Amino acid sequence: MRYAEVNPSAPAISEVTARVEDRFCTLRWRWPDGVQAVCIHKETAEGLDRGELPPSGMKLYTREEYKANNGYRDRMEDIGLVVYTVYARINENGETLLIRQPDGSNRITVSAGKARIYFSIQHKKAIFAKQKTVHMTITAEVPVPKDVLCYVKKRGGYPASREDGVLFPFVQDFAAGRNILPPIEIGKEDFVRIFFTDGRKYGQYYELVPE
Repeated sequence: MRYAEVNPSAPAISEVTARVEDRFCTLRWRWPDGVQAVCIHKETAEGLDRGELPPSGMKLYTREEYKANNGYRDRMEDIGLVVYTVYARINENGETLLIRQPDGSNRITVSAGKARIYFSIQHKKAIFAKQKTVHMTITAEVPVPKDVLCYVKKRGGYPASREDGVLFPFVQDFAAGRNILPPIEIGKEDFVRIFFTDGRKYGQYYELVPE
C-alpha cells in the first residue's frame, strides 16, 4: 500500500463534515465515483502524521458500511483537538493506493473537549505553631502528566498567577481519579494555589476546577 497524489483522473474525497455528541464523532463526506472503500486516520493535532508513508492504525471503511450507518461514527477517547483524514482507497494494477490530497480537503479537525482536573487545597495551622500544613488533592478525569501542573507559594495572600510567588513543580504524574498528595509545611503567613505550568498550551486540553 502506498500513496498516490490526487490528479484529474484520481478520485478525491470532499465535503468532509463532523458532528460531536456525547463523546461520539460522526463523520460524513462526499464519495467520489468508483470508490468503494476509504481508509480513515485519526490523530491528535499535536501528533499529526505528515510522513511520506501511509500512517499506521487506519480504519478501513466501506461504502456499504457508510450507507448502513449514515456516516462513520467514532468514540472520542482523546482530549483537545483531533484530526481525521479520509483517504480514497483504490486498486491499480493489483496494488492498493491511498489518494493523498495536499490541499487538506479530505481532513477535518474536531474538538474532543477538555478533561476536568479538580483540585482542593486546605491550610491547617495550630494556634501557636510557626508553620502550617497544606493538604492538596487532585482529582482528574484522565491521567495527567506532572509537567501540566505546578503550585505557587506566596507570603501574605493567595498568588494570582504562576508568576506571583515561588513556583514549585510536582514530582509525580497524576492518575485518573483522586490523588491525595503528601502534606507540605509552609510559613504561617504563606498561601498556596495550583496553576497550569503553561496555560495557553494545557488550557486547550484541561479545565482546572476548584472543589
